[in-house]
Amino acid sequence: MTERRSTPISESSASALEWIMDELGHGADIVTRAFACGGADDQPLITLVYIEGLVDPMAVNGRIVDRILDASQTLGEAASAPERLRLLKEKVLAVGGITEVQSGEHILKSLLEGHSIVLAEGSANAICANTAGGEHRGVEEPSSQTVIRGPKEGFTESIRTNVSLIRRKIKSPKLRIDYKSIGTVTQTQIAVVYLKDIANQKIVDEIHERLDGIDTDSILESGYIEEFIQDRTFTPFPTLQNLERPDAIVGGILEGQIAVIVDGTPFVLLAPVTFNRFFQSSEDYYQRFDIASFLRLIRFGSFLVSMLLPSLYIAITTFHQEMIPTTLLVSLAAQREGTPFPAIVEAFIMEITFEVLREAGVRMPRAMGSAISIVGALVLGQAAVQAGLVSAAMVIVVSFTAIANFVIPAINMATASRLIRFAMMILGGTFGLFGVMTGLMFLLIHMVSLRSFGIPFMLPMSPLSISNLKDVFIRLPWWALSTRPRLIADPKANVRQGKNQKPAPPSSSAGERNDE
Repeated sequence: MTERRSTPISESSASALEWIMDELGHGADIVTRAFACGGADDQPLITLVYIEGLVDPMAVNGRIVDRILDASQTLGEAASAPERLRLLKEKVLAVGGITEVQSGEHILKSLLEGHSIVLAEGSANAICANTAGGEHRGVEEPSSQTVIRGPKEGFTESIRTNVSLIRRKIKSPKLRIDYKSIGTVTQTQIAVVYLKDIANQKIVDEIHERLDGIDTDSILESGYIEEFIQDRTFTPFPTLQNLERPDAIVGGILEGQIAVIVDGTPFVLLAPVTFNRFFQSSEDYYQRFDIASFLRLIRFGSFLVSMLLPSLYIAITTFHQEMIPTTLLVSLAAQREGTPFPAIVEAFIMEITFEVLREAGVRMPRAMGSAISIVGALVLGQAAVQAGLVSAAMVIVVSFTAIANFVIPAINMATASRLIRFAMMILGGTFGLFGVMTGLMFLLIHMVSLRSFGIPFMLPMSPLSISNLKDVFIRLPWWALSTRPRLIADPKANVRQGKNQKPAPPSSSAGERNDE
């Protein structure tokens, strides 16, 4: 796409204002205010322009309008337009961020970002004052990643708020925030956040290169960015993590990962990412290590159940009945006596029905969503069994599979298991356990071949790194997590805490010491 040529600012405030209004289509939300400041024939010497709804009205009125009115005599006595502009910058305007701009395109961009523009009659430059504000959602508890113990704050749609939430947790001068603007029409602001000397600089440069290579007209959500910069497109597995919790993003940054914040969405991207991170919850690090390890093992087990249970049931009941205990086999045969469909058709009917119910529960109004889920799960399931369309055992298998799918903390990884489940069901219904094991083998080969910004997706299992296994399937105590993940963080910043951090209580109790 061709870039627009730079347009100089007219020295006439009226002409500059007319050009701005023409470029913005004379929108009704564009507010202008002229200040005579004792000019000849009351000709405006100062003109203020901003877009209503994008600015903080308190800042505009209190720090710009009132200050210009108070200093109107001084501004009117200024010898020249450049001197008037200097007075505005140095002595009048009480705004933190002030820059002097020299092109019309810069003025338009600043206005659309919520800044106020001050034009001085006779000057080819303008002042851009940072008064961005307007209505936006406040910090609330995350709706998609809830925890019992831990911070209750979540990201919002404002990039400034999201950056401040990270800065409040990382009070270090090494925190780097690089801003970019992507989208020729939307001009969406992007922030790349990382810790200098901890994040791998090669990965940081790679992320910048991929972001700079995006040439599109619009970015409305972080999902746009994810598809543009991910390593591989045709895979069910996500190679970037999206999180709504500031503490989870900060935890990743402290381990050497890089966050990508997109204005307009509460979901922040984190890269590079490995397979095991999709099964970690923020709460794992706020509870005792033994409880956290137990829950993490349940998540890995639930992922396998969600992905394989229907296919294993289909394969065993269709091809390998000898593996089923006789009593259970007789019970299953009695249930299927009046069922007209084979097991694979039963499973597809139930799985597709459940997917429809899940989607309906999400799209329906919140007050009706839970009712739809309950009606679908109870009434339809019971009616299908009584009608003889499916067996009771198949309803149990599909229901437990769906429940196991909800255990996975990352929604995108849970969705991946749902897609893989259908492929495994076809293999199990066609080739039995041989088909399921073949599908697993090809799935593992595919997972090992994946990369996230050059980092192996299955790290530290493949390639095997014994030292990094301490926070994968189980979490060791905090005093044992002395190093950052290998290959992700900068090798020079591998150590993150001192030695001998293991608690060493005295041999005698406090009461015994007091008696002595």
